[in-house]
Amino acid sequence: MEKLKEALSFICSYSFWRMALFWNIALLFSYFQLRKNSLFGSKSSSSSSCSTHSFTTNSHSPVCVITGATSGLGKATAFKLSKKGFYVVLVGRSSHLLSKTLSEIKMENEDAQLKAFEVDLSSFQSVLKFRNSLEQWLLEADLHSSVQLLVNNAGILAASSRPTVEGFDRMIATNYVGAFSLTKLLLPLLRNSPVPSRVVNVTSFTHRAVFAGRFDMDSVTGVNFSKSKQYPCATIYEYSKFCLLLFSYELHRQLHLMDDSHHISVVAVDPGAVKTNIMHELPSYIQVIAFWGLKILRLMQSSEDAAESVIDAALAPPEISGKYFFGGNGRTIESSLLSRDPKLAKELWDTSCLIFNELQQTYTG
Repeated sequence: MEKLKEALSFICSYSFWRMALFWNIALLFSYFQLRKNSLFGSKSSSSSSCSTHSFTTNSHSPVCVITGATSGLGKATAFKLSKKGFYVVLVGRSSHLLSKTLSEIKMENEDAQLKAFEVDLSSFQSVLKFRNSLEQWLLEADLHSSVQLLVNNAGILAASSRPTVEGFDRMIATNYVGAFSLTKLLLPLLRNSPVPSRVVNVTSFTHRAVFAGRFDMDSVTGVNFSKSKQYPCATIYEYSKFCLLLFSYELHRQLHLMDDSHHISVVAVDPGAVKTNIMHELPSYIQVIAFWGLKILRLMQSSEDAAESVIDAALAPPEISGKYFFGGNGRTIESSLLSRDPKLAKELWDTSCLIFNELQQTYTG
């Protein structure tokens, strides 16, 4: 009875109707754009994958860091990249799930090269500790001091407000601030790669439901959302994925302006609707409705199928930098017009750098 009341309460909430209407419209629009582009030969493009050998450094396997690697899309991507010959660094919050994932990958591929680190992406201190541990491990393992591929996949859909130690909203901290901070901290290792390296940011079609952007400190950290009477989980999730997409484009622009022979490419990938446990905090009734509704529309994918989109983005040629992958088979489309606004992207970048610098000063003195 209590669960039924909880479900009914959520169904009556603004977040539920936002998910039910805006998210489905956003997903259908992305597929419409994909079909339209393929029919009329417009801007949608298909990029052929480059070989894993393009990432190989001397005699060593290329190193790939995947966040959120213990379940769903991240786990499936880790499986596939280990088979592609990458030395896969698994990043997750649970040591138990990390050990389980390591064992499962080894059972399927005994030659897989794997390393696991327990990291909480919502904590800057944890992310900073990981960067230091990763550098130490590369040294001790006699590997080149570099990373060839970073997949920012970790993401949560929280049903209630749970502030981080720094006082940020946990969903924004995990989905965006953590990804931004990790990328900034790993840029020296990506730049140090003797071969072209890449950042892959896993974003979402839900970014299309964002119609205006504010990027002051309180917005980017999610502090202003805590002032709402009811936790706006749908709005925060959309905003976090929108920020990740803006960041992808701005990082691409920033790196493109640098006169650096060791090119770092940046791409965003939207895997579409994927059957994962990301909605586990929402009432079970809602999960069932969402799953069957998308399954009837034939838009729900398994993690294994959706992971192919991430692989396409990871292995696309270097010149594909700055693109938005959607629909699999290496296809790209345009993200929302707002997400392609360079002024908004720069505004977000400046605020994010300010947050990053303050956190770094706090934890490093």
